[in-house]
Amino acid sequence: MRFYTQQHQYYCGIDLHTKNMYVCILNQGGNILFHKNISSSPQSLYRVIKPYLPDIALAVECMFTWYWIADFCSAYNIPFVLGHALYMKAIHGSKTKNDKIDSHKIAVLLRGGMIPMAYVYPAEMRSTRDLLRRRMHFMYKRSELLAHIQNTRSQYNLPEFNKCISRKRNRTGISEHFEDKSVRKSIELNLTLLKQYDNLLNEVELFLVRHTKENRPNDLYLLRTIPGVGKILSLVILYEIQDISRFQRVQNFSSYARLIKPKKESAGKIKGASNRKMGNAYLKWAFSEATLLLIREKQEIKDLHLKLKNKHGKARALAIISHKLGRTVYYMLKNKQAFDIRHFLQIKDRAAA
Repeated sequence: MRFYTQQHQYYCGIDLHTKNMYVCILNQGGNILFHKNISSSPQSLYRVIKPYLPDIALAVECMFTWYWIADFCSAYNIPFVLGHALYMKAIHGSKTKNDKIDSHKIAVLLRGGMIPMAYVYPAEMRSTRDLLRRRMHFMYKRSELLAHIQNTRSQYNLPEFNKCISRKRNRTGISEHFEDKSVRKSIELNLTLLKQYDNLLNEVELFLVRHTKENRPNDLYLLRTIPGVGKILSLVILYEIQDISRFQRVQNFSSYARLIKPKKESAGKIKGASNRKMGNAYLKWAFSEATLLLIREKQEIKDLHLKLKNKHGKARALAIISHKLGRTVYYMLKNKQAFDIRHFLQIKDRAAA
């Protein structure tokens, strides 16, 4: 957990919403100078903070509408702090809660150097990362359509399809397997949507690859040297990390990627684990998929997996290899080196789950 500890003459805490935001401005002595609800627009915000420029810091709690405030602060060279929502809840949770109280508490935490910081993703790569996440959403919807077709076949106890219907060329005549007209129409609708999703996914993937080759070709090449990792996994890892230098240690990166098991310890005794899902779910997914592909592609990794599986069980064996892969990716991007199987195998095994 990192805290913002820099000192300023004024501190601005904002409880942000889509249409309105409650703004609280404090001076160094903690006195309230401004505490009102205003519209969520750059013009309204600038009118409020203009008398306190240039020595003012601004903080908001992390929510889905923080992008424009980060860009606003960048344009006017105002220090911007994005508060980690989960940590902030633990610090300033109280019995009574409303927008006015929340904005004041954010300003107080900022002034006291006690506001936990979330990462402010740079605007240059932010939209591409969001597009990649949107692509994943479409992929999930496509999978739901395929699953519905298979479930309908099972529902009517029909013979299995001869080929894998996830491939476009194998879907010819699928609807003819169903005699009922309404069921057949339902399957035809699914097939039509699948065709549209396939076209959209091909289009967005081509755009993402071209865009990345123009902006981050070296890092993309390094990630593609991992056996089994293709264009999508490499793009997800690249854009979710953004800049490997933001992680001071490999342990910080492993924690962010949800590759380690956080422990609760008191008086030298381990009380269990907590906050397992705190971190980046997209990186967790990418490393889980990459681990399975790596095991399939490399016999050395397959042998290692079998050894760990016999010792720790299947789930923990996969978690250990995922952790090793995460550490490998960290040093690959940090040192600008391609994947080396020898270095991967030399990394000490750690029971990550």
